[in-house]
Amino acid sequence: MSEKREKIKVGITHGDVNGVGYEVILKAFTDNKMLDLCTPVIYGSKKYSTVHKSQLKMENFPFFFIESSDDAKKNKVNLIDCCEDQEDLNLGEPTISSGKAAYQSLEKAVSDLRNNKIDVVVTAPINKKNIQGENFDFPGHTEFLSQQDAGNKGLMFMISEKLKIGVVTGHIPLKDVSQAISTEEIEEKLTIMNQSLIRDFNIRKPKIAVLGLNPHSGDNGLLGTEEQDVIIKSIQNACQKNIIAHGPFPADGFFGSSQYSNYDGVLAMYHDQGLIPFKALSFGEGVNFTAGLSFVRTSPDHGTGYDIAGENKADSSSMRKAIYTAIEICKNRHFNDGLQKNAIRSQSGREKGPGASSQQRNNRGERKSQNKPASNVSE
Repeated sequence: MSEKREKIKVGITHGDVNGVGYEVILKAFTDNKMLDLCTPVIYGSKKYSTVHKSQLKMENFPFFFIESSDDAKKNKVNLIDCCEDQEDLNLGEPTISSGKAAYQSLEKAVSDLRNNKIDVVVTAPINKKNIQGENFDFPGHTEFLSQQDAGNKGLMFMISEKLKIGVVTGHIPLKDVSQAISTEEIEEKLTIMNQSLIRDFNIRKPKIAVLGLNPHSGDNGLLGTEEQDVIIKSIQNACQKNIIAHGPFPADGFFGSSQYSNYDGVLAMYHDQGLIPFKALSFGEGVNFTAGLSFVRTSPDHGTGYDIAGENKADSSSMRKAIYTAIEICKNRHFNDGLQKNAIRSQSGREKGPGASSQQRNNRGERKSQNKPASNVSE
């Protein structure tokens, strides 16, 4: 986050324009209090936004059209027109043009994010098939964003007040999961989750539960050996790195007995193993966060909603929560990074020791007087 900005600048992509992306964005910002928290920049289309406003009978919604994110105004819902060759909408249907518009919005937002023109990005839902093209050959947002962030490994991390759950394997066929998990992959995801819980959520000593792959966690090898051959070793290795990880737990009993409430994070082996209980417990209140990246990206916990597109039935709660969460994580990172910098400076001063020259001691004193207390690090 830029030190000079009074408010966090939130970039928001419009997603698949034939879905509910514009509806949840519009509804989220009908509450003017949202503008007290951030300066929103919608990466979208003047034409498409106008159609959606008309369809939803929200013609008076005041988008402020700008050419660049640098022109964004405080207390305005800013919109950059970044779509080319805008064809007519077909609400409720995935089309080639709606997939293209989704990509163009995402591309522009991520470019601005990487160039520090916005502080965070919130992505409206895309269709993972029609967005595919020459520049987008990924299973979803998570993989695309990882590639855009110099290859940093992202973790799909579904978060709510009740549960925080990440997945080792994301958007791959179920038949491929067993071959995709490895000791290294699980350790890497555990490391990312542990670091995120500390830096992004201010949990100093997080406890992480790891789920098994097979029913009953393999039942001592009777129903599968992945737990014994791969998962247990991963947990042991993580513990040697001072990560507090327990498991593997049978998923059905773990959620059925509410054991998840005893942990700060849960690592599932595959997509539905994690997202089914998450959505059962938190649907409409949850957020999809891509942990492990150098920038902050969140998204609502729902899809394109083609079946209700344009019908004024979409609930904006998850979009609003995604915006709140992106702001909170950005502030937490800024604060914790400030603490770390202060700690490094303090350690550097101690290493010079009593043998330092008088001038060095005076310089250290000057720097100390200029440093703000950790609790006052600018957010």
